[in-house]
This record gives sequence, C-alpha cells and structure tokens, in this order.
Amino acid sequence: MNQGSAPGWLPQGTRVYAVGDVHGLDHRLADLHFAIATDLAERPVAQPLLVHLGDYIDRGPDSRGALARLRAATLPIINLMGNHEAMALAALDPFATRDDAALWLDNGGAATLRSYGADPRDRATWAAIPDADRAFMAALRPSLALGGYLFAHAGIRPGIPLDRQAVTDLLWIREPFLDHRGPHPAVVVHGHTPAEAPKLLPNRINLDTGAVFGGPLTCGILEEDRIAFLFA
Repeated sequence: MNQGSAPGWLPQGTRVYAVGDVHGLDHRLADLHFAIATDLAERPVAQPLLVHLGDYIDRGPDSRGALARLRAATLPIINLMGNHEAMALAALDPFATRDDAALWLDNGGAATLRSYGADPRDRATWAAIPDADRAFMAALRPSLALGGYLFAHAGIRPGIPLDRQAVTDLLWIREPFLDHRGPHPAVVVHGHTPAEAPKLLPNRINLDTGAVFGGPLTCGILEEDRIAFLFA
C-alpha cells in the first residue's frame, strides 16, 4: 500500500479509517468494509477506529442496507451525521412541514423511502422506516476531534473555534470553507462536496469522491503523520 505524508497527525498506535459519502450504495460499503478488515488483519494496530463521515442515505438504491451495515459493524466505530440524515429526520418528524418533506424528497429522499418499501407520495407509508433506524440517525454526532484532525461531514466555518462551530455548518457548509487557504485549528477531514479524487490540502482532506455519481467510495487511512487510501 502506498503511503504519503498527511497534513495532520494521530497519536502513535492509533489508525483511523475514514469513509466518505455512501449515499445508499450498500454494496460498495460492504466491499470497502471488507478491504478495511483485510488491511487491519494484515497490519494490526493497537487502536483502530472506523469513522464514517455522514450521508449514508438518499440517491442510491439501498439506504436501508447501508444503515443496517453501519449498525452491525464490529470494529470500533464512530458514525457522524450528514446533511442528508438531518434532512430525513426533519422530514420524518411528526411536526414536519411540507417544505421539510419537499427538501428531503428533492435531494434523494425518495430513493431512501423506496428502499424500505414506502411510497414517497404517500406519507402514511413512511412509517415503514423503523424506529431503530430513526434513532440511529438521531444519535449520530456532528464531529469528532482526534489528534491533529477534526472529522466533520461538510467542514467548519473559518475563524470560529472548534468548540463553537454551529452544527448547521458542520453538516452543510461549502464556502467560505472550501476556498479558505489559511490554517484551521485542526486539519478537517470531510466529505459533502464531490471531487474526482481525494483532495489532500494543508488544511483539509476531502474524501467524497462522488460514489453515487459514478466515482469510487473512498476510505482515507490516517496513521501518525501518514495517509493512504482504499477504494471500492
């Protein structure tokens, strides 16, 4: 496996497998989890951690399967919330407005509903999404700080301390985060904005390679001051 220098660092003995946006591609997630398990078996480490960067649902054909796979994972794991999980939770809330539902459906929510056998046009059928999956999404955390990294779905707002970042920015931000060239308090590992290949910059690492649009599903392997990649 080819490794290169990373812009951040992790404590010795810690390895993070960070996975970009899944968007209902459970078969790709299964392949990537297998590759991660294989790598870990070949190169054991004291403290492995699997971090998913959010957007497990919508657009792709098997959101239900992707959530089930995340819930059944056996490695030490932290799952972060993406803006698509936030949209789903808002739309599925008993007090959701028509705008909440429309926003979700316009952004791939119909594919998620169909994966549960629900009809996007008939809200009465949306109860097919079980409470366990709704609770799983509601419990997702917005960010993770570890070593010299901050893991978040979309990014951060430049100039704001990490402990004061708004959840909406962690889940949704693009600009001014993407164009910011100065340092952040930590190197931000994120997804949310598709790119043709992983983007490795001095202040951030983008692991969303547009799997649902035909690109690979990407895992960044972070260890000490090094980085490598797995693709499915």
